[in-house]
Amino acid sequence: MESKKVALCGDIQNQNVKVIQWEDYEQELARLCSLTSALNEVKQKKLLVQQKLQSFIQVEEESQSRLNELDGMKEKLDSRKLVMGNMSVHSKVVKEKVKKQEEQLSNDIRSLLVAGTSLSAANKRLQDGSRSLAGERGYGHLRTLQRVLRTRQQYMVSQVHMLYPVRVAIGQAPEQELESFNNSANLGNSAGAKLLDHGSLTIAGLHLTVFTKMSFFTDKKEVQRSATALGYVAHVLTLIASYLHVPLRYPLRFGGSRSYIRDYAPSIEPSSSDSTSSSLVSANSRPVEFPLFLEGQDSTRAAYAVFLLNKDIEQLLNYIGGRSLGPRHVLANLKELLRIILSAEYIDT
Repeated sequence: MESKKVALCGDIQNQNVKVIQWEDYEQELARLCSLTSALNEVKQKKLLVQQKLQSFIQVEEESQSRLNELDGMKEKLDSRKLVMGNMSVHSKVVKEKVKKQEEQLSNDIRSLLVAGTSLSAANKRLQDGSRSLAGERGYGHLRTLQRVLRTRQQYMVSQVHMLYPVRVAIGQAPEQELESFNNSANLGNSAGAKLLDHGSLTIAGLHLTVFTKMSFFTDKKEVQRSATALGYVAHVLTLIASYLHVPLRYPLRFGGSRSYIRDYAPSIEPSSSDSTSSSLVSANSRPVEFPLFLEGQDSTRAAYAVFLLNKDIEQLLNYIGGRSLGPRHVLANLKELLRIILSAEYIDT
């Protein structure tokens, strides 16, 4: 027992245990109680401080997250401002375009108003014209006047046809109308004449023969008769053109068997002897006259005159809706011209 007490005392000494006397126990106990209460208070304060610190940490975290959110919202706001700036610039451009389009639309509207006014006036004139045509002095009256005019023209042309009848010769040797107007020096015609293709046709009983050259054996009377026949054709064309009120492309200077035809743009080359006179004509812009007879004239110019005469006949045929038989048939084309004008269809066309 003694040994145990000794061992316990040794352990207490080894652990640095404070030994309190009994007399001081109450004081120590009171001091320990006060220390315990103080420690509890400290713990409570510590706990309160920890709670406050935790709340502060939460507030700081929330404020940091709010700051992050604010930074994000600020970036979004900046991007929105940039987008709004771009949209503002685009809206200005669009506004300018709209303004220009409004001006263009206003101009178009004014143009449409003017065009509508013009259209209304034109429609009114059209209605007036339609009423005029539908009236007593309208289209029917115009057709009646046209038939009267064409009847008068037909009558006057018939009188010309009676003076210069183009007929088929009976009981006479056939002669041929001009086939071409080229120089026939290489042909074996001793008389130097080319007879016409429709040789059975005559005008006032005369055959039309064009001589390409004069020679010692050329029949002077035949030359004179051909010149007279061409004069008849020229006179017939002059009268018909005046009746139809058609200015001839190649005007005629009628002189019987010494008639001429004019060309304001000659297409043949002049001879060396006429080079000076041709240059003067070109300088003065005067027409060139070609003879419709061969006696005392150049054969090429006379043949070209017949060619132009046939062109005048073709012009009148085209005017009345006829067709030419070609440049080699003077009397045949003239007969076709007279046939169409003297037909019943001419009055109703």
